[in-house]
Amino acid sequence: MFKKWLLALCVSGFALNACAASEGAPSGSEDVVRKAVLSVVPTAKIDSIKPAPVPGFYQVITGGLLVYVSADGKYMMNGDLLDLTAQKNLNEAGWAAFRKAELAKVPESARIVFGPANPRYRVTVFTDVNCGYCRALHEHVAAFTKAGIALEYVAWPRDGVTDPAGRNTKIYNEMVSVWCAADRKLAFTAAKEGKTPKSATCANPVKDQFELGVKLGVTGTPTIFAEDGTMLGGYVTPEQMLELLNKGKAGG
Repeated sequence: MFKKWLLALCVSGFALNACAASEGAPSGSEDVVRKAVLSVVPTAKIDSIKPAPVPGFYQVITGGLLVYVSADGKYMMNGDLLDLTAQKNLNEAGWAAFRKAELAKVPESARIVFGPANPRYRVTVFTDVNCGYCRALHEHVAAFTKAGIALEYVAWPRDGVTDPAGRNTKIYNEMVSVWCAADRKLAFTAAKEGKTPKSATCANPVKDQFELGVKLGVTGTPTIFAEDGTMLGGYVTPEQMLELLNKGKAGG
């Protein structure tokens, strides 16, 4: 009963929850931290364990969540870690480093890229083809290109890959058709304009990219990341994005 309550509390997203993780384990190693997390959620896929900025704790990323676990495996904190002196949210730095490394593994051949030949900036956009704000963003492709920004789209069907009955969702099938089209950019733009893509199948990255988005904490579309892994947010205008990038708040 305690573990069920604990699991619900830890994955709920409430700030600064203190969660007992395990008892009686040897202290002070990544292995201890890993075992502590798995003792609470045996099916958890742990993507990263690193020493946290706070002495005596590790930063753990799992299933789109970033938490802090004590080195002895006894306590877990779920919430923002703030550096009051530097006035910085340290969670953001932890996420950015992780996202940068993971996004670097996605080859350009698996993305659908719109932008200038030699862009000043590249951003990764997790998108589906029928959300309103995704379509609004794509309407400004020419302006992004003029500003020197390349939009590198990856697939994130917001209804998921399968429905509760285990069937492929409609949006997943549509995105597979886009990624399998002979001219992906043309099919992508047509889908953004509301045209149902011609059904097609092939070896494609849509499922893998959806799972990557979940791992990186994506919860909706569009979600935009700069080259350094910083999240720029959802829909932003070309002017707003260029301002963020130029100010050094994001970029590579």
